[in-house]
Amino acid sequence: MFNNARLVILDADGTTIDAFRAIEKAFTHLGMDIGPLARFQKRRNLFKYIGGFKEMPQNLRRQIGPGRRTKLIDTLTEVYREEACMFDGIEALVHRLAAAADVRVGIVTRNITNDPVVTLTKLFDRHGIEPDLLDFLVHLPLSEDKLGYFRQTRERFNINPACAFACGDEAKDFRAAINSGMHPFMVSYGFEDFERLHGKHEIPAEVISRSPDELAWRVLHALQLAPEPTLGSVTAPRRSETINTA
Repeated sequence: MFNNARLVILDADGTTIDAFRAIEKAFTHLGMDIGPLARFQKRRNLFKYIGGFKEMPQNLRRQIGPGRRTKLIDTLTEVYREEACMFDGIEALVHRLAAAADVRVGIVTRNITNDPVVTLTKLFDRHGIEPDLLDFLVHLPLSEDKLGYFRQTRERFNINPACAFACGDEAKDFRAAINSGMHPFMVSYGFEDFERLHGKHEIPAEVISRSPDELAWRVLHALQLAPEPTLGSVTAPRRSETINTA
């Protein structure tokens, strides 16, 4: 038998964290140009980090060669730990979910910085989200699909699939949620825009949020949780389970 708890799995980059601005800053530090967000969202994954036709020649020259890839990851890691930000409204959403006694909430990510769990812990801590506020913070290698971990997490907490939710910004996040029996919350302000998610990947428009505020409203409405008036009222500690499978 299932218990009465509910589960919310959040993606990190592009859903809770403004990853594009972090990447943009890292590229600027190294004399590269990622281009505007609108074009970034339309690129295939292979080309996201080398820019479009306008930026590609310069970026390739600076990414190819001994130690240059390492330098890019090192710089991106520093930006994430010291400068990168969560999207407005997402910090309050995380606090509200964590304060609900019957909600299990955490992060599953494929973040590409050095020691991603350490990196994200530092970033979240700057936003007032301490490690014990989340039930789990999991990093998966880029080659590993989220599907298996979605199922594993739902089963570990003994959650009814009808009471399990996953938030993401890429089509593969949608597929992982659906194939694990969870309800998907998709966003179009991250790594893929609305037209790519809905038009190319045929993800229903009804599950796509165009802003962080809309995502927060949809999640809280689905869980029948009222927003907290202030973050200061949220005091419930959470058991932390940090896993790095890389």
